[in-house]
Amino acid sequence: MSQKKVAIVTGASQGIGAGVVAAYRKKGFVVVANSRNIRQGQDDDVVAVAGDIRDRKVADRVVQTALDRFGRIDTLINNAGIFIGKPFTEYTTEEFRDVMAVNVEGFFNITQPTLSQMVKQGTGHIVQITTTLVHQAIAGVPAALALLSKGGLYAVTGGLAIEYAKTGVRVNAVAPGIIKTPMHPPETHGMLGSMHPVGRMGEVSEVVDAILYLEDAAFVTGQTINVDGGQHSGRW
Repeated sequence: MSQKKVAIVTGASQGIGAGVVAAYRKKGFVVVANSRNIRQGQDDDVVAVAGDIRDRKVADRVVQTALDRFGRIDTLINNAGIFIGKPFTEYTTEEFRDVMAVNVEGFFNITQPTLSQMVKQGTGHIVQITTTLVHQAIAGVPAALALLSKGGLYAVTGGLAIEYAKTGVRVNAVAPGIIKTPMHPPETHGMLGSMHPVGRMGEVSEVVDAILYLEDAAFVTGQTINVDGGQHSGRW
């Protein structure tokens, strides 16, 4: 068994996921990083496992890689997700299935075997990346599939926290607003920034800071931290 702590990060190739991987390495963890097209880099303490998390075989391979290489799993960051914003009546059945498969089925696929291992260890921490829209819908931002899927992750975070509270496993979530990632072209940043009360978009580092707080907050479970520049607080 590794003397270093071990984190699994999904959706790890760019944006928030890549920021989380870098932060956990800096914290001294070894990381098993998953996304569909991720490649092994030069850091041997970041083990890349490519594949689509909606496939249970991929999820099982991620977990087994962590156990075969390091013998333990201390943290799981459920970051993989799809966001499609459009009016509810315009979603296709294929889009519904894709969003639910990645956001919900992917969560189930990786969290179930990871949680089983954590219960055996008597310790562990799981964090979902949801969305602040779950707490405060925004006029002009149609996001029904995000609410269906990420809303489910918000609800199950509290449920699992209570269900496993006495096992040594904590379960939390971080709900970002709109964050500067490669999915948002620079020319959209001004408009997207205006959708937050503080008048700017969030930075990947600010989401990572919230995750790292939860990592060290041993008395915190069942909590969702909004990293959204005040979006969840009301109208502005």
